[in-house]
Amino acid sequence: MEKKIAILATDGFEESELKSPKEAMEKEGFKVEIVSLKSGKIKSWSGGNWSAEYNVDKTVDQVSAKQYNALVLPGGVINPDKLRINEDALVFIRDFFKQSKPVAAICHGPWSLINADVVKGRTMTSFKSIRKDLENAGALWVDKEVVVDEAFVTSRNPDDLPAFNAKLIEEIKEGKHDLQHA
Repeated sequence: MEKKIAILATDGFEESELKSPKEAMEKEGFKVEIVSLKSGKIKSWSGGNWSAEYNVDKTVDQVSAKQYNALVLPGGVINPDKLRINEDALVFIRDFFKQSKPVAAICHGPWSLINADVVKGRTMTSFKSIRKDLENAGALWVDKEVVVDEAFVTSRNPDDLPAFNAKLIEEIKEGKHDLQHA
């Protein structure tokens, strides 16, 4: 059965953190869709500047976590800051945890997870500047290139992408985890 993965992102996502996992998952034969707050194209961020635009496959109000096997949240500062105040995005994120499906977030991506109320009691990592935000939300933060806590994969920054992609793919292949929870 083909695995179908959602990458939730909007304008201001870190380009490498969407492009690299997407290519790695497609190489595995997974169908990957970019889900966003708006239709059309979303603009990436790279090296401190605006970069390439990416086509949006579906808007978050058109989809449900039931349609996907896993969720990926790229970072960038602007992207998760917009996602974390959008109720449709938060419901979408929360539903992956409720359905025990793999979720992966890198860099600033976990910001959205705080607002979705899914980090309390979870061991995870992130970009160092949001460490306190995660700890204040109840997460156990560790400084490692990749952390896996029951189908919940997190990494710190673009340098961690090879380890992040490998663990993400491993968790997707394993499928649902009964102990995955919000």
